[in-house]
Amino acid sequence: MCNLYNVSPKEEVERHFRVVVKAGGAGEEAYPQAPVGPFGRGLFIRAGSTAAEGDEPGREAVIGQWGMVPPRSKQPRPAGRAILTNNARIESVAERPTYRDAWLSGRRCLIPAQSYQEPNWETGRNIWWPLRRADGLPWALAGIWSEWQHPETGELIPNYSMLTLNCDAHPLLNRLHKPDPALPPDAQDKRAVMTIRPEDWQAWLRGSVSEAQALLAAERLPAPEVFDQGPAEHTDALLARLRKGPPQGSLF
Repeated sequence: MCNLYNVSPKEEVERHFRVVVKAGGAGEEAYPQAPVGPFGRGLFIRAGSTAAEGDEPGREAVIGQWGMVPPRSKQPRPAGRAILTNNARIESVAERPTYRDAWLSGRRCLIPAQSYQEPNWETGRNIWWPLRRADGLPWALAGIWSEWQHPETGELIPNYSMLTLNCDAHPLLNRLHKPDPALPPDAQDKRAVMTIRPEDWQAWLRGSVSEAQALLAAERLPAPEVFDQGPAEHTDALLARLRKGPPQGSLF
């Protein structure tokens, strides 16, 4: 799962995803600022009905709330942060009321991210890993979107969630999140956000539910070499020092 990510810069989104981002101009909403947390303002790319000048046909960028709004909600976000809706499990997305309609209706999106953050606990303390691509390109994270209309003001609020899947078998991503000591290593159900490859963007945005589901298999998670290895190398160095014995002072 992911609760913090950095939106890619506007120019990078326009160049990489071939869309025109309408933000920051007269009468337009400001471009989202990084980092984005639950219920913050972010950006997602969805299939559009028409193509504006300079856009990839049928694709558009939308500024919205990172956190889906339940259909019968009276407010766009809960009063407290105990209930988070910015991540949706692939295994139950077709059943949970908050996400079901968006998934079954094919309202899928790409979420541009310069990086996203996950915790590593291998040293016994939390070390945040900022996960970036080794090639410097933006991630295209898999998401679903909806539009919620405020019952009092009539305001239409786009909102979206990232999709997560089990990553216990992934040699890099399974190092993240705090392990549950009550569960065996191969049954932790650690979660990872899913990325969509450029050659699959159209199928993801416009394909059938079954076609989209096929893109969400664990074996399609990015290979370890796709990731910038900096955070892993830093943690490995700390682990090596710990194995040599307690040094003077703190590792951290």
